[in-house]
Amino acid sequence: MSFLALDIGNTRLKWGLYDAATPGATLLAHGAVFLETIDVLAETDWARLPHPSAMLGCVVAGDAVRRRVEEQLELWDLTPQWVVPQATGGGIVNRYDHPSRLGSDRWVAMVGARARLQADTPVGAPVPPAIVVMVGTAVTVDALDPSGCFLGGLILPGFGLMLKALESGTAGLRVPTGEVQDFPTNTSDALMSGGASGIAGAVERMHRQLTLRCGATPRILMSGGAAVKLAQLLHDRDIEVIDTLVFEGLLRLARERSLLMPG
Repeated sequence: MSFLALDIGNTRLKWGLYDAATPGATLLAHGAVFLETIDVLAETDWARLPHPSAMLGCVVAGDAVRRRVEEQLELWDLTPQWVVPQATGGGIVNRYDHPSRLGSDRWVAMVGARARLQADTPVGAPVPPAIVVMVGTAVTVDALDPSGCFLGGLILPGFGLMLKALESGTAGLRVPTGEVQDFPTNTSDALMSGGASGIAGAVERMHRQLTLRCGATPRILMSGGAAVKLAQLLHDRDIEVIDTLVFEGLLRLARERSLLMPG
């Protein structure tokens, strides 16, 4: 009685196999592959997994990639189910002008964040506002008020896109990847530190705006491949880096859909 959670981004597919489709379920196995290699998942990463009873995923990479993943799911004869953001759901009220056009990964990450905030808050105490930061090919910075209302968010280029833009538009900047430094003294570190500082500045501005809006200090929940690199620039904030934030959102939404309840 296992459940497969899928997070298909612009660069990689992340998967997690859980023992049930409910928050707090045990993660049995997990992995990540680049989109170029998803056509062999059924023969490689998934070949020896136990048969999932259900799956739920979010996909931002487009219909062609989704169809390729669905072909791999034929290994288990699963009915594919994909998240489409709604006006309400998962404890979230979606204030996007067109709710279904919100990126499904952003929606699911906020659902996961809301579930974690509620679980961490003592009974009778107010749930704090939150900023949900996803650090991937693109970076998103989304604001949740204490009631679980998604107020809006930012989209920025991720580290890789920033560096590619500088390389393509500026002569002589094809250099190795650097490190984030307070006072960079070489071009590689200057590029990486500049990109990280720009993203950190967007998070700090959202933090300030949300604090003013809600009259309470937000928590920052951050996920994604470069989350740790970004978090070190925001060390004076209340930050939690959570690798499984999207999976946690999928577990909550799966429970709402009653995909697979523990026996």
